[in-house]
This record gives sequence, structure tokens and C-alpha cells, in this order.
Amino acid sequence: MGKQPVRMKAVVYALSPFQQKIMPGLWKDLTGKIHHKVSDNWISTILLLGPLVGTYAYVQNYQEKEKLAHRY
Repeated sequence: MGKQPVRMKAVVYALSPFQQKIMPGLWKDLTGKIHHKVSDNWISTILLLGPLVGTYAYVQNYQEKEKLAHRY
């Protein structure tokens, strides 16, 4: 006996234009979540943000000096 072909239905997922709550829990109390993460891992936060802020400040200072260099 041969195999009988079976028709399968495709499942299509769509977001209703009337229901816009995609990820409501992600944005709820966002500042509290960020504060909690930073306070729990403050040493890692300092080690990450310290070089970034330092580099940004150095570049801003260098660019300002470069702009004013022609005055001397």
C-alpha cells in the first residue's frame, strides 16, 4: 500500500492592531528595575561606566582644545 498525502494547515501568528500590549511587563517600573540592578552590581557598573565616561570626557576636552588652538 502507498502512503496517503496528508494536508497540513499552516499556523499564522499576527498581532492585532487593536491589542498593542506586546511586552507590558518590560516597561513597567523601568527606573526601579535599573536602580535595583545598579545597586546590586555597583562595582561592575563602576568598572563599566568609568572608562566610558572618562573616554567621553577626554574626547570632549581634546576637541575643545583643538577648536581653540588657532587663537594662540
